[in-house]
Amino acid sequence: MQVRNLNCAVLGSLLLTACVTALAGATTTPPARPVLKVYDATEIKSVCAAAIAKAQQQVGQIEALPVAKVNIANTIDAWNRMSIDAENVFDLIYLLGSVHTEKPVRDAAEACILKATEARTEFMQREALYRRFVAVKPAAPNARKLKRDLLDEFEDTGVALGTGARSRAKAIINRLEELRQEFDRNVRDNKTRLTFTPDELRGMPQDYLDKAKRDDKGNYLLGFDYPEFIPFMANADDEAARKRYYVAFQNRGGERNLAIMNEISRLRLEMAQLYGLSSYAHYVIRRRMAETPENVTAFLDGVKDAVRELEKREVEELRSLKAATLGKPPAELAIGRWDVSYYQEKLRKSRYAVDQEALRAYFPTLPSIEWALNVASRLYGVTFREVKVPTWHEDVRYYDVLDARGGKFISGIYLDLFPRDGKYKHAAAFGVRSVSKKTGRTPVSVLVTNFDRKGLTHDEVETLFHEFGHVLHGVLSRADYNPQGGTNVMRDFVEAPSQMFEEWARRPESIALLRLSCKDCPVLGADLIGRLDDARKHGMGIKYSRQHLYAAFDMALAGPAPGDALATWVGMETETPLGYVAGTQFPGNFGHIAGGYAAGYYGYMWSEVLALDMLSAFGGNIMNPKVGHRFRDLILANGGQVPAQVLVRKFLGREPSNKAFFAEITGKR
Repeated sequence: MQVRNLNCAVLGSLLLTACVTALAGATTTPPARPVLKVYDATEIKSVCAAAIAKAQQQVGQIEALPVAKVNIANTIDAWNRMSIDAENVFDLIYLLGSVHTEKPVRDAAEACILKATEARTEFMQREALYRRFVAVKPAAPNARKLKRDLLDEFEDTGVALGTGARSRAKAIINRLEELRQEFDRNVRDNKTRLTFTPDELRGMPQDYLDKAKRDDKGNYLLGFDYPEFIPFMANADDEAARKRYYVAFQNRGGERNLAIMNEISRLRLEMAQLYGLSSYAHYVIRRRMAETPENVTAFLDGVKDAVRELEKREVEELRSLKAATLGKPPAELAIGRWDVSYYQEKLRKSRYAVDQEALRAYFPTLPSIEWALNVASRLYGVTFREVKVPTWHEDVRYYDVLDARGGKFISGIYLDLFPRDGKYKHAAAFGVRSVSKKTGRTPVSVLVTNFDRKGLTHDEVETLFHEFGHVLHGVLSRADYNPQGGTNVMRDFVEAPSQMFEEWARRPESIALLRLSCKDCPVLGADLIGRLDDARKHGMGIKYSRQHLYAAFDMALAGPAPGDALATWVGMETETPLGYVAGTQFPGNFGHIAGGYAAGYYGYMWSEVLALDMLSAFGGNIMNPKVGHRFRDLILANGGQVPAQVLVRKFLGREPSNKAFFAEITGKR
């Protein structure tokens, strides 16, 4: 998941190849290194107020220009500087609100982002400011695109609406940000722990048991962090315990989040109607690659048709395995959603001799991180150098990113890898600082995950490469203007570079590089790598049927008549082969569509079409540096300053094809 550059949405141990260099205790700061500040709650309040006041002043200066006197320097370039100033404060504060250990800091960060949202909305509704950007006539293509993007944002915020409608649009935008924050907070700050007896943890690896918290009676206390939940669902033999944990996990957002989701849907529909549009999906998708909701629906229908029968066969296969395991006739049993991971893991062990938990020995966490860095180094011609800098937590690591073609500093990355109370619960890349080549500004991205400290399953390795793909998209960008840097691209394209990078977690050529950072690790031979890929392909019907369900549910809530979120979900999930699990409240956890992926969850699969097609450019050699450098210079470097469809066509030398995607989702690639 990519957490977008906030100023656009709010305001504005040894790698012998010399690709990764660890400098223990090094503190020398090159002039270009942008070290992130770590504010306390009081500092956030003062810095936030000062940044909003400065933005007010900058906006006023542009507004005061005579329309006849506007030019690139005093509008487009001035906006770029304003965007940079805003990003320096608000994107950092947004990050701290997601990862800081102290609740007062997180609370102050949320309050700041609300104020920044209100300020941004007010700016983008100023007719005088809008008219200055209408009047400017940039010649360069990237400046023309930035102008068009800005005018779209002005218009989508309500600048061209009547006075009453404009005021209502402002209220809706600000309220939506309040609701998003509350929704995320309810999930993030849920510290519930379920109690399980030792018998209920039969089947769990000893390492898991050793790390789990226990009460004074010897029972296990398990919460909602992924390193606790995911292994349990795949390994715990007690079906009743799996079901209890599954239901609690699905309900971790609580009743309040269901009410929030309903209010969000109503407000989004009202927002679209202010523009004379029939749905929020129309409001959003007109600015995306897909262009219309009808195109999205047709795409999703194609996905559903492709995986429908495959999903049914896979569910029946799991039911037969469950029957054999329990010694009962298949007709007497059903597969529950709490069974899927457990029996898929059993099947992968028996059929492919692949044990995800055992794979942690092959992928120790920190060497796996260095492996990902090394792959990127070889592929894209960069060097990563670990440096000690101040951070928000002792676990956080920082790397300079240098261009191997001359040693020039080009960006920085922070890695916040392990779970803790109050931290963002998923895996994401936070693009806290976007590039601006015109001003010499270098980018910074932050990788936030919740990995096990000891080692990764292969599924988690793919997550690592996916999120690191977002990081690379951010830090290898060379866009002229800050609002166009890195991952500031169309939502239905933003996942493509990261999805493509997942492939480097699977191929023998790239897996071989793991030996450089972990000489004592067991070797993944060709046979095991082949079995890993075969095991990965199993379950594609269930996986993509679920992705289709998420996307279709998102489109339903963004449609012309969104109903109650839970009732809509129950109706849709009931129609699937696995059915609805009584008592679960999944919509209360679906943070993607409470935030920036609304009317856009389809973009994961839409992007994957492009990712798998672009992968074809590497042919049989995914470590080909010539193709890697071309991808860096064309796709990653341009960010959002060139339309995504143009970049993809240039990279491929042809129109995109969905052939590889449909082969992937049916297990035939």
